[in-house]
Order: sequence, then structure tokens, then C-alpha cells
Amino acid sequence: MDAIRRKLADFSELVMFQHSVFSLPFIFVAMVVAAGGWFGWRLLVLGVLAAVSARNFAMGVNRYLDRDIDALNPRTRTRPSVDGRVSGGQMLAFILLNVAAFILVAWAINDLAFKLSVPILLVLGAYTLFKRFSSLAHVVLGFSLGLAPIAGAVAVLGAIPAWSLALAAGVTFWVAGFDLLYSLQDMEFDRRHGLHSIPAKLGADNTLRLAALFHLVAVGFWALFVVLAHLGGFAWGAVAFAAGMLGYEHYLVHKDFTQIDRAFFTVNGYLGFVFFALVILDVAIGG
Repeated sequence: MDAIRRKLADFSELVMFQHSVFSLPFIFVAMVVAAGGWFGWRLLVLGVLAAVSARNFAMGVNRYLDRDIDALNPRTRTRPSVDGRVSGGQMLAFILLNVAAFILVAWAINDLAFKLSVPILLVLGAYTLFKRFSSLAHVVLGFSLGLAPIAGAVAVLGAIPAWSLALAAGVTFWVAGFDLLYSLQDMEFDRRHGLHSIPAKLGADNTLRLAALFHLVAVGFWALFVVLAHLGGFAWGAVAFAAGMLGYEHYLVHKDFTQIDRAFFTVNGYLGFVFFALVILDVAIGG
């Protein structure tokens, strides 16, 4: 049993399971808005399974393909994929298991979800490859998480409403922006090893400016989501809270680059959950 627990802990560390907090709230924001309230236990369970299996797949692919890069970076060389705690064969089996789980769950949700399952997986797997030849990798990562609210709307409605696209665009620029900030940690490493990150290409100051622009765009799209979804005061409060948290995130990073982990994990985690809670309130009491 101890060996099983250790292996499960290694896989949890491999995919950084706790970071699911970034995508899960926005899946359920979309599901609550699409359903006009509670969407049922069945879709709750299937939504969680879809989100977790999709993210496990994406992180598994990333860790498997990036083993050579991660072994050279002092920040990442202790990852389970590098230090031998999780072998290449085990990672491949993990990836295939989550592919099968995601497609099966999508089939159980509805026809449109099933049809979109393989294209979604292709997008999720693209991030790792993009950063080897294009600085757009940050946006690809953002788009990968931006698919979450679209998937939530599809699960409930079997369709893609306009408000879900605005919500998804907001998530895309939110994630791309905080990934730019997080990538500042590896700016010099990326330059030395020819990786195409925006910090390596543009430098720290320009990256900070671009991240701020991305986050302004994110707030704009979230405001558009509120308008298109015909939401009320609590939803506008969610947008205002998100803007405030993103401003605080930039304050932390501008003040001290060592605060990047705090900004990345704590601030963005609170942002998603409070946004979700305020949208629930809005839908529940009609704004």
C-alpha cells in the first residue's frame, strides 16, 4: 500500500493536480449560466471527469516531451518525469488512459461533446510542441484552458452560445498573461537553450507590459460575457474582482520577481473561485 501511495503521489506531482483550480471554476461558470442554475449531479460528475482527464493528458504530454529540457533546468530537474520516479513507459500509459477516459466521458455527455473530443485533445497536446518553434506557445496554453467554458456550455446545451466564446476568450488571455509572468523565471534559461518564449525574445520589461495588456483584454472579454449572457450585478462584481486581483498580481511581480509563485498560484486561484461564486449568486437571485 505504501508503494501505491507513493506512486499516486508521484503522478499527482507530475501533473500538478492542485493546479486544476485554474480551469474547473470556469467550466462550472459556463454550466451554471447555460442551465440557468443547477445542472444536475450527472453533469457535475461527468464535467469533473472530463476536466481532470483532459488536464492529466495535457500535463502528461508536456512532461513526457519536455524531459530533455526539464533535465537541464534547475527549477524542473527534480520533477518525477526527470528523476526517474515515473518512467517514460508509465507516462505513456498514463497519457493513453486519460485519452480513453476523456473520449468516453465526452461520448457519455452528448454528440457534440463526443465530436469535439479529439480536436480538443489535439489542441491540448500542442502547447509543448509550440514552444520549441513559436513564441505563441503562451497563447496556445491560454486557448487550451479557454476551451473549458466552451466545453461546459456544450455539456449542458449541446451547442456553443456566443457568451461562452466571450468567456473562453477571457480565460485565454488571462492564462496567457499569467503564463508570461511565470515564464520570467526561465527567461535566461530559454535564451541559452533556444526556446521560443516571449520573455526570452522581448525581455522582462516588454513581457510585463504585454502581460498587462493581455489581462486588460481578458477583463474586457469577461465584461462582454456578462452582457451577452444577460447577467446582473453580482456578475459585474465578478469582473471587477478579477480586475482587482490581476492588478494585485502585477503589483506583486513588478515589486519583486521572487513573488511570481505567490502571484501565479494564490492570486489566480482566488480569482477563479470568487468569479464562480459570484456568478452562482447572480444566477441564483437574478443579479
